[in-house]
Amino acid sequence: MQIYALDDKAARCGLETGQPLANARAICPELMVFDADEVADAKILDDIADWCDRFTPLVALDPPHGLFLDITGCAHLFGGEAALLRMICGALTWQGFVVSAAIASTSVCARTLTRGSPGRIVKNGEEAEAVNPLPVSALGADAAITTGLRRAGLKTIGDVAARAPCEITARFGGDFTTRLAHALGEGDAPISPRKPLPDYIVEKRFAEPVTTESVISITLSQLAHMLVAAMGKQGKGARRLEAGFFRTDGAVRAIVVDTGQPATKAQVIDRLFRERLDALNDPLDPGFGFDLIRLSASRTEIVVQQQRDLDANVHDNDKLADLIDRIAARIGGRRVIVHLPQDTHIPERAVWTAPAQHHLAASSQAAWPARAESEPPLRPLRLFEKPEPIKVPFATVPDGPPHHFTWRRAVHAVVRAEGPERIAMEWWKQNGEVLTRDYFRIEDEAGLRFWIYRDGLYGSELVTEEGKPAPANWFVHGLFA
Repeated sequence: MQIYALDDKAARCGLETGQPLANARAICPELMVFDADEVADAKILDDIADWCDRFTPLVALDPPHGLFLDITGCAHLFGGEAALLRMICGALTWQGFVVSAAIASTSVCARTLTRGSPGRIVKNGEEAEAVNPLPVSALGADAAITTGLRRAGLKTIGDVAARAPCEITARFGGDFTTRLAHALGEGDAPISPRKPLPDYIVEKRFAEPVTTESVISITLSQLAHMLVAAMGKQGKGARRLEAGFFRTDGAVRAIVVDTGQPATKAQVIDRLFRERLDALNDPLDPGFGFDLIRLSASRTEIVVQQQRDLDANVHDNDKLADLIDRIAARIGGRRVIVHLPQDTHIPERAVWTAPAQHHLAASSQAAWPARAESEPPLRPLRLFEKPEPIKVPFATVPDGPPHHFTWRRAVHAVVRAEGPERIAMEWWKQNGEVLTRDYFRIEDEAGLRFWIYRDGLYGSELVTEEGKPAPANWFVHGLFA
């Protein structure tokens, strides 16, 4: 058991991270110990990253305790780099976190400064001068590399940088040499943002936090008009929209809505978010108020203009798409589905259920097998999600229907039967074992019609311990209306 993290008082006692717990107790017998919760730490780091989205959309994780913020082009919005640094550190400190931060032109240089000289702002081209006096441990390399450098007499980053790169690479590897070069400002490793950058972002900041629902709704409407105007300049419409609500205590709430067609009207966006907000299981809690509300379009498409004066079908499709969007915003897009035919003879795979928002056009153009109105249906309108077993005491052999069967503890006597219809499973999906079903359309004495099948061919049943053929497995797959 080792020390995962410690506070300032424990550090003043001479304890260090990674130290065995037994040694720590010997140094400090009154030590208070709690189990480390890495999952909770990662969750807190994610929450802090969400809060940092208010400053820049490019936020990357630097586990286990760090974050990268790409503030290129964003610092002037907050009064400059120094003011932005004070704002972020002050807010996190007020929330109870111990923060070390620095600003540099490369991410590795900034991370090195946070460990050795926090609070510094290094201009482009001055990275080497800033990091040279720092200890080699500030680079964040493996403990073995740091120990090896110290034993070689290289105690500062400047000492290491004074050596030829080939010497460092031969002893400590190419990764460490690359890390050193990035810390000195010679190249940079790109960061990987947690979230993809939205296509369009509009936001509104409040001098005083807002808590009333009316102000929030008015703000969303204003942002929707701004977003539509920005997209309209490039002829685009939104397919996925996200509203972010940033509370003063650091909590962030995001609400996402999808659209079946590119949204180009602010009224449509406003109505979808109203539907979504009204249907939330966990209502939007403003707490002490929101100081920032953001609306972004994370997925957009080019809007294709269509003739709408003489084509009535276009208007009908638009109304249907709007209705689907409103229902999906209220109950979820996965609950509004359409059915599409599939080119297979397997009954349970013949129909594919897909989200209606994204496959509405395909469903309207789908070609289903034609059937004359006078012909009875060959398949039930709805199949069971999983075929249910039935008990059949005996049936006409080799391929006849059962005389009666028991299903859901009720006995049904067969008065009419059609079949069998033999359906073999797709051999390339059965690992060499070809399964065959004999389907029957049957009717009992009460007029109920069933679609049942026998699993396997006659004569291929398993044998019981007594050496007798085991009864065949029968299933009911669906009911005719």
